[in-house]
Amino acid sequence: MGKVACRKISGGLLFLLLATGAFGQCSGVVNYAINRPGVVMIKTVFSANVYVRNMKIDNLRFNRLLDSIQRIDTNGIVFNAEQKLDIVLKEMNSNPTRFFKTNNDYIKQAQEITATGTGFFITGDGYVATNSHLIDRDNAFIRRHFILSAFQQITDANISALESSWATTFTEQQRSLLYNTYSSVYSRLFSMVLNDLKKTVYVVYRKDADGKGPYSETKAASLIIKGSPMPGKDVAILKIEADSNLPTLRIAHGQLPRVGEQLYVYGYPGPVTNNDFVSAESAIEPTLTTGIVSAIKNSVNGWPVIQTDANINHGSSGGPVCNNQGEVIGLTTFGSLENTGGLAAGLNFAIPVTILSEYLDSVDVHPFASKASVLFNEGVVCFEKQYYRRALASFLKAKQLNANFPTLDSYIQNSRASIAAGLDTPDFPIAYILASIALLIIILIPYFLLWRRKRK
Repeated sequence: MGKVACRKISGGLLFLLLATGAFGQCSGVVNYAINRPGVVMIKTVFSANVYVRNMKIDNLRFNRLLDSIQRIDTNGIVFNAEQKLDIVLKEMNSNPTRFFKTNNDYIKQAQEITATGTGFFITGDGYVATNSHLIDRDNAFIRRHFILSAFQQITDANISALESSWATTFTEQQRSLLYNTYSSVYSRLFSMVLNDLKKTVYVVYRKDADGKGPYSETKAASLIIKGSPMPGKDVAILKIEADSNLPTLRIAHGQLPRVGEQLYVYGYPGPVTNNDFVSAESAIEPTLTTGIVSAIKNSVNGWPVIQTDANINHGSSGGPVCNNQGEVIGLTTFGSLENTGGLAAGLNFAIPVTILSEYLDSVDVHPFASKASVLFNEGVVCFEKQYYRRALASFLKAKQLNANFPTLDSYIQNSRASIAAGLDTPDFPIAYILASIALLIIILIPYFLLWRRKRK
């Protein structure tokens, strides 16, 4: 794992360089272990009042319809109750404006919709990076979803009222027909007015209660700065109130990644988060997908975007894309569409952290690793190398700084169990000898360079 942990570690730096193979690559297991705690879910909650004109059935025309069905019975064609109901519903569906009428009364329907995505902590005191489109939905999107939600609730209420007044229970086919009828009526006759729109952005992240397992913490976030949704620079910086030892991810510096490099992508894909067979308690666990850098393209506005074949879905927007040193190199942002309108698999794009850095610099926010993350990462590296005593020492120090650090309790328990089972790899004196030599070299390098400069 070398690079990501070793750059974050002070006292144990040289030991870890030796233990991990001097700036080697970290496995997917370690990548997930060190980055998972700092990945968060972004929830943007829109609330509003939707005013809808009241709808009533035209009783005169409806009774004429019932009379016509009754006359068919007297002419020798006999229908049972369900068949008569089918005839009524089909006729109402064929001529919806004939059987429904409006009045000047409005129904006030309080509505709330939630858009979810992904983000990650970039500082220990609560700064979060994500996509701006998660918190900056356009008016058409908001209106469409509010009206659909209001229609769903009002239609359900109307259908229940019909079942009650007609003393019947509709079949699924009949309910579907009624939904189509009401949809046609509302689109033609009934206007919906949206008022009192409010928006609140929340950051949801995992904590571990001492001895009680994981739970979710939800905090309202303030917007520090944002760009514009694609094709703009789709970046936003949020801030929550917190101490200085939240789990953080490390931001990569320097050039864009090279085509072919391994990538690790974190997020909360909707098909998983909203899956009926997955427990609500585990919804806060991010999904990890892997892939490579497929290409470096330019956006239509000329700045670079990273193409990847990693599997990404709705809900993962704003999530971190990490290299094999565990550093964030981009934010998952947009995909490609098939001719059918669905997302094309394996053709996704991330905004590079160079764009993120522009916004951070403009508001004077400087990403930093919290002390708890430094110690936790050191512990993970030692744990994977079976230096369980060293791992335990780091984990216990991290716990003093953040007792609720995600997955920390599990690592402490496993470290103690491994030590009790005699599985700890002892430290060899040669490691300290080599570490001392390396430290001496690092100390002497500046003096050597200064000596050479003076000689010249």
